[in-house]
Amino acid sequence: MIVNQDDPQSVLVGAYYQTARHIPNSNMIYIHMTVGVPTITSTEFNTIKAQVDAVTPANVQAYALTWAAPYQVQCMSITTAFALGFSTTYCMTGECAATAPSSYYNSASTRPYDDFHMRPAMSLAGTSFANVKALIDRGVNSDGKAPIGTAYLVTSTDSARSVRGYDFSLLAGYWNSSSGLTVKYLDESTTGPGYITGATDVMAYLASLASVPSIATNTYLPGAIADHLTSYGGQLTNSSQMSALRWLEAGATGSYGTVNEPCNFTEKFPQASVLIPHYFGGESLIEAYWKSVEWPGQGIFIGEPLANPYKDSMTMVGDEMEITVRWLVAGVTYQVSANAPSGPFSVVLSGISADPTGVTHISVPHATAGYYQLVQSP
Repeated sequence: MIVNQDDPQSVLVGAYYQTARHIPNSNMIYIHMTVGVPTITSTEFNTIKAQVDAVTPANVQAYALTWAAPYQVQCMSITTAFALGFSTTYCMTGECAATAPSSYYNSASTRPYDDFHMRPAMSLAGTSFANVKALIDRGVNSDGKAPIGTAYLVTSTDSARSVRGYDFSLLAGYWNSSSGLTVKYLDESTTGPGYITGATDVMAYLASLASVPSIATNTYLPGAIADHLTSYGGQLTNSSQMSALRWLEAGATGSYGTVNEPCNFTEKFPQASVLIPHYFGGESLIEAYWKSVEWPGQGIFIGEPLANPYKDSMTMVGDEMEITVRWLVAGVTYQVSANAPSGPFSVVLSGISADPTGVTHISVPHATAGYYQLVQSP
């Protein structure tokens, strides 16, 4: 976690998050950086980044930032600058253009630094410590809750901001709602308000307006994610449009926005068909959100990075072990093996396959061994 010692709120957020997530002192990184301004220069950032790199433990795979501003390093978002290093290849200058891709996009990696030499970053951002504290509490309390809810994917009459509509319809077309998460594509590109109001089961809400009305009328479930495709949603503290911070204040646990004009390339915004399967599949918020943006150079990721409402779970009911997993691959068989401290693993349950809903429940009777593993069958 990176804390700006010149920013009193950053210091408070860092201390609270360290306690909430049991972050060891060795993983706490303290810097000095200009406070409260939207943008810092690449010269200032590169000096800080070199200091951070020098003290980051080798096993650290991601960064949590603890401020809302600065949110930008010249033409890049600050989260992507910390993740990938500052480079103008991640920026769009002049006319609408592509920017450099992320190798982490839609990957199966669980260790991005080891695999790609990059550390995804997410900012614990808010306009007050109270707001960020509430955000952290929501994230921590979401872990393993597996709420039954709905992903609302909404287009509007604003055609320029509704370019994710094809991806929305694609996901809604194949998603199995019996898994506990319903995906609703609300195509309001020709009629309708282009937003939802009064929904009580929001697990995801991806919108297509510069400013989304009535977001505070909805109830956001533990770990909910929400964002809107517009040019300046990532200008957290001074946007001329709706800041992505408004989603967190309304009750979402994670969001995303671009810090400068990106043009409406879908690659620069979260793709529902990547974001939701990764998140529902048991990945943390930072993993799923980062993997859903192919060209992340201009986008800032905000929220509680370790929120993990759909992580795998294991409970004991008497001597029976109940396992819930979402990562099993269709068409592959798995087995559960047991091991006592003095003996090798032996198979106790075989022929396990992925449930068509995407959520597989496994019951292991008489689970009295000291160790168990769930692995692919040979």
